[in-house]
Amino acid sequence: MSEIPHYLREGYLTVEELTDYLGGLPSEERLRKRPVAIPECPQEIPCTPCKEICPVDAVSMPTPNDKPVVDYEKCVGCSLCVQICPGLAFFMVHYVGDRARITLPHELLPLPERGEEVILLNRVGEEVGRGRVVLVIPREKSKGDTPILTVEVPIELAWDVRAVRVVRGDDNE
Repeated sequence: MSEIPHYLREGYLTVEELTDYLGGLPSEERLRKRPVAIPECPQEIPCTPCKEICPVDAVSMPTPNDKPVVDYEKCVGCSLCVQICPGLAFFMVHYVGDRARITLPHELLPLPERGEEVILLNRVGEEVGRGRVVLVIPREKSKGDTPILTVEVPIELAWDVRAVRVVRGDDNE
């Protein structure tokens, strides 16, 4: 009997599991060109919205049960896969100078505003730093049912940040 993978036992992928699942992360050169889609959907479940919405066929899935695989060179960074994914399992990563921009779904209230400082959270929900919101796509303008944010973060956190928490007024530490 094989060992149960960490992500099934604990409910989240480690960066090492993500790297293995993706067959390697995009190159730094590619990450600096434009945003690139990163699927964090390691379970084989029947779901294809990401493949169906991709305008350049960068997402491949031979069958509906296959894990999505992104062709990094084809991906134009449009974020439609992030917007449409019902499992909130797609993210975008883009290196800009010494910072990274992470595009991610945001289900929590309140919805932050462009320019607002937010607390950066990892896959477990632990605080890992602070970042700034550079783009907000509200639910009404998203292709899916969830608002989408792009957050500028320290580049060393690019592969850790997967959520944010808004801190306003008396909530500041």
